[in-house]
Amino acid sequence: MPIEQGCSPNTCETYAHAFRLLFIFASKRLGLRPSQLCLEQLDVTLILDFLSHIEAQRGNCAATRNGRLAAIKAFIRYVEFRVPSALAQARQIHAIPGKRHDQGLVRHLTMDEVRAIINAPDVTTRLGIRDRAMLHLCFAGGLRVSELVGLPLVNLSLQQMPSIRVLGKGRRERCLPLWKETTTDLRAWLAVRGAVPVPELFVNAEGATMTRAGFEYILAKHTRTAAKSCPSLSERTVSPHQLRHSCAITMLQATRDIRKVALWLGHTDIRTTEIYLRVDPSEKLEAVEVALPLGLRRGRFKAPDALIASLFDPG
Repeated sequence: MPIEQGCSPNTCETYAHAFRLLFIFASKRLGLRPSQLCLEQLDVTLILDFLSHIEAQRGNCAATRNGRLAAIKAFIRYVEFRVPSALAQARQIHAIPGKRHDQGLVRHLTMDEVRAIINAPDVTTRLGIRDRAMLHLCFAGGLRVSELVGLPLVNLSLQQMPSIRVLGKGRRERCLPLWKETTTDLRAWLAVRGAVPVPELFVNAEGATMTRAGFEYILAKHTRTAAKSCPSLSERTVSPHQLRHSCAITMLQATRDIRKVALWLGHTDIRTTEIYLRVDPSEKLEAVEVALPLGLRRGRFKAPDALIASLFDPG
């Protein structure tokens, strides 16, 4: 995967976890240790039972189930070219369809909620300055959490036109300009970052590379603090990806151009970005205005007092 397919470490880790789950399931089902399993035993029946197991017993959603299946199929594609005797078995596994599932609206934050979270850290402390810079950059850049915690310091430019270079999914690189407020927060962090032994821009309290789990903890902590001033956050569990979604919605409303949003987020297929069109109601209002008769336009309804009185007249 890393050498021939050029997969990222995150993809390799995700696929490896899928196989750990598969080996545990197969070991219990067949009564064998994982090291005693044979390729022929990973047949289509066992794979289907495994997929049902992770949905029923582990509570995985259909999207996660499809991700585990993708990992298995990737391995089977590798097997096809090295074990000719398993071609029939591979054909059957490749025929397993992905599970269709409901595609709900993406969960995102309002600008008031985003602002409350960004303002939650105590900027009189070193870690508070770091947290504010991380939260601000994650939102303003629409970054995936892996892109945020893995961002090298050398990819940050604070010269005449502040920007960052981000290495995203599929090893696709994009350059993003920085907002003035984001630049201010990053300058504040660099002033207290100090000398650390790792190349990443953001580090933990020990000076080591920040992890995905570490940033998720930081976000959850400051969301709880922000809920005191923004009650709508009190009943919500905010994930790093919701900051990315919130950035996308904000950019779509500002630019009215889905292509610019796709470029900002690093999407290669604009169909991936179209999920945000379903969230933004203003897009539907424009379509309705085009379809309505010329005399009808959105606005406030006005009625004379006589008409209102007649509506409530019991006679």
